[in-house]
Amino acid sequence: MVRLLREQWIRARYERNEFEFIEKQEPYSAGYREGFLWKRGRDNGQFLSRKFILSEREGALKYFNKQDARDPKAVMKIETLNATFQPAKIGNPYGLQITYLRDNSTRNIFVYHSDSKEMVDWFNAIRAARFHYLQVAFPGASDEELVPKLTRSFMKEGFMEKTGPKHTEGFKKRWFTMDDRRLMYFKDPLDAYARGEVFIGSKENSYTVLPGLPPSTQGYHWNHGITIVTPDRKFLFACETEAEQRDWIAAFQRVINRPMRPQEYFGEDHFHHKNAPL
Repeated sequence: MVRLLREQWIRARYERNEFEFIEKQEPYSAGYREGFLWKRGRDNGQFLSRKFILSEREGALKYFNKQDARDPKAVMKIETLNATFQPAKIGNPYGLQITYLRDNSTRNIFVYHSDSKEMVDWFNAIRAARFHYLQVAFPGASDEELVPKLTRSFMKEGFMEKTGPKHTEGFKKRWFTMDDRRLMYFKDPLDAYARGEVFIGSKENSYTVLPGLPPSTQGYHWNHGITIVTPDRKFLFACETEAEQRDWIAAFQRVINRPMRPQEYFGEDHFHHKNAPL
């Protein structure tokens, strides 16, 4: 992601002279953007051209299944919108993963464009829309405080094994994504919806991460276990390598060591642990 953004920054400055001539600058902050992106189908996995509209006035990013459709297929509120470049996962050098909350569950949209500038422009337009939303939501906050909240990269992703809430079910391999305090697991890295989500709170609220699994645990194939203790239950995971175990524990520990903000308490209260099928 850094390389792609740096390349477009250099071209904007030295090829397009956007820093010298204001009229040449892309209207990232115009509050509206419309265009076509290749979007991965939720069920068939095929990438098809879809019309996208980003509107600050409506507070949403929308996409349409048909060019002349009046009603959008999905409406993604800017309030919960995030975008991060994921070329390896999507299989395209300009692949972008867009996430948003729908009924307090995370929904993934995977898109790309053949033109790197077009994709970076969409990324910057989303960031600009998020910036203007946050300026209204947090009127007393400085720009320096708001910029880190525009978009975020995931803290960690990768495969682990997990078992169910009774700890008697066999462990199954799942793709995990840690998005701040949300730990999500998917059957496939490109699934539209998580099979389940776990809220990771702070140590002050009785959240703990431990290396290893309880002695009576059975059914795992990978030997490097992790136990997350929450006020509700214990979550058991297993990693393929010791290095992966260390990385996951470090990611969990960073979140658990960080005190929860007031809005995160609200999120915890409205968070539902989903005991979906493994």
